[in-house]
Amino acid sequence: MLQRVQTIFMTIAATAMILLLFFPVWEKADGNFEAAQREYAIMDVFQLRYEQQTMATGEVELLGTQDTFLLSAGAIAAALVMLFSITRYKNRMTQVKLNALFSLLTAATLVGMYLYISKANQLFDPQIQGTFLVGFYLPIVAMLNNFLANRFIRKDEQLVRSADRIR
Repeated sequence: MLQRVQTIFMTIAATAMILLLFFPVWEKADGNFEAAQREYAIMDVFQLRYEQQTMATGEVELLGTQDTFLLSAGAIAAALVMLFSITRYKNRMTQVKLNALFSLLTAATLVGMYLYISKANQLFDPQIQGTFLVGFYLPIVAMLNNFLANRFIRKDEQLVRSADRIR
């Protein structure tokens, strides 16, 4: 039945992974605000861009990019697994297994984000740390909702098994 509470949690988890495709994950700017040129880096799940801005003219020069498409592939795969899991509402144990796969894909995406960020942090001025943006927290939201969905799926399974014992 699609009107169960775990369906809401699974929908939120899938939506969070889809929204990850549209929000930036991390950014870093140099700390010298009075310089003629400022450097900054920004990362989303598709690429990491390293740019330099001339303050007098406002002109932005692209110094380099690095593809991070594996992060987007992980986010898309996790969202698809969760959407498929929603349709498997008649078999709760299959849902639990698919949600475990979702957790694995989401954790891999988070680890990949961390690895790209730690590598990008060394681009310029390693003493200054970058800031995590909305996109970094979306997989965490997805994993929390997946945990809650699994809890309610297991509760439903226990209820069905107890009703079978009474018969």
